[in-house]
Amino acid sequence: MFDTFKNRLEITGTLTTVTALRISSGRSTEPIGSDLPVIKDALGHPLIPGSSFKGALRSRMESFLRGIVGSNRKLVANPAIEEEWSINSQEMKHIKENFLDDESLTAEIIKQTDLVSHLFGSPWIASKFQVRDLTVQSDAWFGQYQERDGVAIDRDTETAADGKLYDFQVVPAGTPFDFKAIVENAEDWELGLLTIGLHQFETEQIPLGGGRSRGLGVVRLDIDKMRWFDYPEDRPDLLIEYLKKLVMGDDSAYEDATEFKDYWLEKLIEHLNKKISDESQVTSMR
Repeated sequence: MFDTFKNRLEITGTLTTVTALRISSGRSTEPIGSDLPVIKDALGHPLIPGSSFKGALRSRMESFLRGIVGSNRKLVANPAIEEEWSINSQEMKHIKENFLDDESLTAEIIKQTDLVSHLFGSPWIASKFQVRDLTVQSDAWFGQYQERDGVAIDRDTETAADGKLYDFQVVPAGTPFDFKAIVENAEDWELGLLTIGLHQFETEQIPLGGGRSRGLGVVRLDIDKMRWFDYPEDRPDLLIEYLKKLVMGDDSAYEDATEFKDYWLEKLIEHLNKKISDESQVTSMR
């Protein structure tokens, strides 16, 4: 899948907190300060792990696809439970026993991999989608945090339970973070799936972090650039030119990917219809 370079999509923008954001680093061991501080980088600035963004995006995509194709784990798996993976350990053992050469083995694994894992990765297939940790924009950060109180309620007295009062730290609303993601060697339909997911972040539909039932974690993604390079395999001169432009810092190495969104979405719809049809035939034959 990654032995030959085929294409690359670079996405940059700004992720802004619409409401306060809480991504906790765990309970603090400091004698003073917040009980539950937010994750910070080495300079003490707030940080949003790329894995948090990617996990929230993946979860939303899985929920959408279940609504479209149903709960068939061959189409939409549950990464948290091995028996609900699209290929569990017993099935992987069977595949390896029946497909002995690397090419046929790889083809069969990809064929049986669920839709989301093609893009986001799984224990047996590498992710094509990389999200860098989101760092706060230094010119907009002045060291401001908010401290909020939390408490567990005694269900009998409906008052604060003894010893259950705590405080937690949040990043205030209006804090901007730099966003950058890279996709390599993606199929057109996979890029269509990613386009839908990113749009959810653009329209404030996917919250991040904890305390979401309290209204925390609402964020908005504003994409500045979507830069695209697609390498025709029979044109090595274009790949050489692309690499040369990268070294020289020439942005003309890329095309504007926004022009391809409609095409990628069409390819996603075609792929979903084919997958649904194929799975229906398999089910009817059982």
